[in-house]
Amino acid sequence: MCGIIGYAGFRDAAQVLMQGLLLLEYRGYDSFGIAIDTVTDLTIMKRVGRISDVKQSIICGAEDAENRGTVGIGHTRWATHGPPSDINAHPHSDCTKTIAIVHNGIIENYHTLKEKLISDGHVFSSETDSEVIAHLIEDVMYPKQNQGRKTLVEAVEIVTDMIIGSYAILALAQGTNEIVAVRCKSPLVLGLGDGEFLFASDMLPIIEYTDQVIYPDDGDIIHINQTGYYVHKRGGNKTGVPYNITTLTLSPQQVKKGGYPHYMLKEIYEEPEALYRSIRSITPDTLPKSLKDTQCITVVACGTSYHAGMIFSYMLEEATSKLVRLEIGSEFKYATSPVHGLLLAISQSGETADTVAAVKRGRCFNAESVAITNVLGSSITREADHTLLMHAGPEISVAATKSFIAQLGVLLQIVNCLHNEDFNNELTRVHQAIVPVLSLSFDTAVDLCMDAEHMFYVGRGVFYPIVMEGALKLKEISYIHAEAYAAGELKHGPFALLSSKTPVVAVCLPGSTYAVMIGNLKEMKARGTPLIVLGDPRSPELIELADHIIPIKPEGTMIDIFTTSVALQLLAYHIAAKLERDIDKPRNLAKSVTVE
Repeated sequence: MCGIIGYAGFRDAAQVLMQGLLLLEYRGYDSFGIAIDTVTDLTIMKRVGRISDVKQSIICGAEDAENRGTVGIGHTRWATHGPPSDINAHPHSDCTKTIAIVHNGIIENYHTLKEKLISDGHVFSSETDSEVIAHLIEDVMYPKQNQGRKTLVEAVEIVTDMIIGSYAILALAQGTNEIVAVRCKSPLVLGLGDGEFLFASDMLPIIEYTDQVIYPDDGDIIHINQTGYYVHKRGGNKTGVPYNITTLTLSPQQVKKGGYPHYMLKEIYEEPEALYRSIRSITPDTLPKSLKDTQCITVVACGTSYHAGMIFSYMLEEATSKLVRLEIGSEFKYATSPVHGLLLAISQSGETADTVAAVKRGRCFNAESVAITNVLGSSITREADHTLLMHAGPEISVAATKSFIAQLGVLLQIVNCLHNEDFNNELTRVHQAIVPVLSLSFDTAVDLCMDAEHMFYVGRGVFYPIVMEGALKLKEISYIHAEAYAAGELKHGPFALLSSKTPVVAVCLPGSTYAVMIGNLKEMKARGTPLIVLGDPRSPELIELADHIIPIKPEGTMIDIFTTSVALQLLAYHIAAKLERDIDKPRNLAKSVTVE
């Protein structure tokens, strides 16, 4: 996740952009930069590090008269392609240094485009996917034959037909005194001020200047200057107001949610991009040698991270000859048995006290440790021998959703790297596979749960830890008591609690346990319990058994793990929303458990 901003008006653009980037810093803070269309040239200033640490020095660089301008773009980065560095920071420029772009999203076909551009003589400065956009615009605006040259607006429209992925792009060309923007599956807001106009990833940088905004549709190309804004639709141009102008009434704190009612829902919708980053951060070359060589891995984690570790244990033991020992962090600290093999510690914040303590205990047995976390520089990164970052981006809601999906991305990519076959075909498209889940309706399922005081979640095999996480989410944010079981275990006692008032949420997808799972569901149905099943909506057995099917297209175990996990997050969210719970700040809970 990154933050972008653009300004065209009468103010000092550098000041506006930097203040706006400070407000967007929660979207990424490993590097940042701005580009200004000045009276003499296109000035680009960018730095690695936090905006708050070096803001004043970069603004001072724009104070000279020749560097001042009233039109510019800015970016704050959460690194995906290429590590944090001055070079990889946005804005990116072309070979002529007259075009600058900032980009939020992922260009999936960038490698193919980059190879073609290099063969045509383009020279790249960064490791990012985003830089290809600037060079593509250059090719269109300044063709080698000097014929058929296009305007910046025309060039952006042509380039968007060439790129595949998600993006919000702002483009600037020297001397044009305008910004051209386009979006596709990434957020972008246009603020309409009095003689000034702003683009931003969310509304927070805009509200200081105007309360009038519009929300561009996917594919819309908009350019702004000091006199107005112009919207270009596919198949023809359209100037003026493309939609109803929205008047902002939200507070700055609410605006940070990007228009979503809760951070949790916003973060669930950010999962495709977070997952894409997490998977691509892990390669055979980035894995510690000890992780490759060991035959025994002790996984230590708490809560949601423990469920992620449990899924990892199922998948790794099935795929390799390695043994996985799974430990709850709070119990592991007091264990008396020695630590064998490599210790893999999972903590979203990197500050989970029990998990950090587990790493210290492992050191007493000379066990090498690998930490999986979202926060570079956290306690666990300082204690562990090696760190693998999740790259989930900031997560504000207490209930972990995006970070859980990113953890799974890292863990299952580890399985992929260590596997004697190759799951890579599934993992390269899993971020796309979860997108349709975000559009599912949960109304019927929610209605079946509204009067419940107790619920059961059931699954078999790798779907058992998935329903454990689903039940945890429901408990955390709805306050409905929910228990998760391996489906066959219900007959060993919990069947006594089944009734018409205890809904069961089940994951039932094709696989080795499918037939026996159908048998389990029939036994539950015979007790009169309402059945909500995540499964194939075309299945005759499920159609006959389920009170409601949450449709999940079976696409292979790797993908099914993610699609069912996201669906269960959304089910918990919508139940809690209808019950009007405090979803982002559930009672008695904190984001990170930093004390025992």
